[in-house]
Amino acid sequence: MRKFLVVLDDSRECLNAMRFAAMRAARTGGGVAILSVIPPDEFNHWIGVGDIMREEARERIQAHFEVFAKWMRDKQGVDPELVIREGESVSEIIEQVRDDPEIGVLVLGAGTDKKGPGPLVTQMTRSAGSLPIPITIVPGDLSKERLEAIT
Repeated sequence: MRKFLVVLDDSRECLNAMRFAAMRAARTGGGVAILSVIPPDEFNHWIGVGDIMREEARERIQAHFEVFAKWMRDKQGVDPELVIREGESVSEIIEQVRDDPEIGVLVLGAGTDKKGPGPLVTQMTRSAGSLPIPITIVPGDLSKERLEAIT
């Protein structure tokens, strides 16, 4: 089965990337893997405090994931999987692609402000030539109707 890998973060454009990945997976018989990366600098505290913060971050990610997962199951018939990694976003995305041979497409959401598409899209497109899969970049301001039409 081909899986669409989408990154779960706090950006607004993440929503359209999730929608696109779920719709494409539903229409092509694929799956969705949702990756959330916890930055390492969040835990540069005493060991006990860092462990508590790490667990709290995982709980927040799980709660955020459940919102998207419920929508994907109920509206698209897709049961996504959650992957949580710790490290730098770009290197962890690349490692996840290499670790899971079923991943066929990386789906990223592009920001819509004047600063550009966002740091993740900018960094990942620089690495695009060495990735073993294509990247789909979904504009953050596409309507649900437009997303449905193009998926």
